Amino acid sequence: MKLTYGSVCSGIEAASMAQVAPQSDYVKRLNALKLQSAHELKEVGDQWRTPEELFWGINAIYGPFTLDLFTDGQNSKCPHFYTAEDNALTQDWSAKLKEIGGVAFGNPPYSRSSYHGKQAITGVRHIMSHASAMRELGGRYVFLLKAAMSETWWPENADHVCFIRGRIGFELPEWFNPADEDQVPSGSRFSGAIVVFDKTWTGKAFDYISREELEQRGKAFIEQAQWLAKKLEVAA
Repeated sequence: MKLTYGSVCSGIEAASMAQVAPQSDYVKRLNALKLQSAHELKEVGDQWRTPEELFWGINAIYGPFTLDLFTDGQNSKCPHFYTAEDNALTQDWSAKLKEIGGVAFGNPPYSRSSYHGKQAITGVRHIMSHASAMRELGGRYVFLLKAAMSETWWPENADHVCFIRGRIGFELPEWFNPADEDQVPSGSRFSGAIVVFDKTWTGKAFDYISREELEQRGKAFIEQAQWLAKKLEVAA
């Protein structure tokens, strides 16, 4: 796997390294999927996107988010990010945060564990284990997870868990091109939780927040950012 940061490599550098670093089967399947002329919902898999207002609402409370741990290169929520080619599970998140500042965010892939050789690429159990290791090195790591306490991967050692009242849903990736009119999301949602790994955390161990409040906070944050962008454009 490449051991470079997706946000740092230029297109030329990334292309050059891709020639010498063998791609995992997971990356090959993802790249082939994105190149298809048409897609079905069942093919989206790990690539569902976090809704903007939900993301920015979480950012307003637990951020500022500067590092997106799991992206496809097009759906990043942060200026710095890791793609499947980078494999976040091979990266030192703590060192990256010390370099750029801020907080890391992750909406992790939920597919079964997959590997490149012996190195894990996906698998929430592996992701939570890596987050625990990074916690010990310093930094804050915030995840939007399914509230699935019965799962073996559920992070009982997290420093903070905030359960979201009201079910949450996700958005299709930008590259998704519906194969037919039936390829429309059903609107089904699931219970979610915000999970924080941060050994300096001094707040509550458990809390609750409504989805509506998160979305309202996110909407306000986006409006403020848009206002500032216009102000700076006028000033320039």
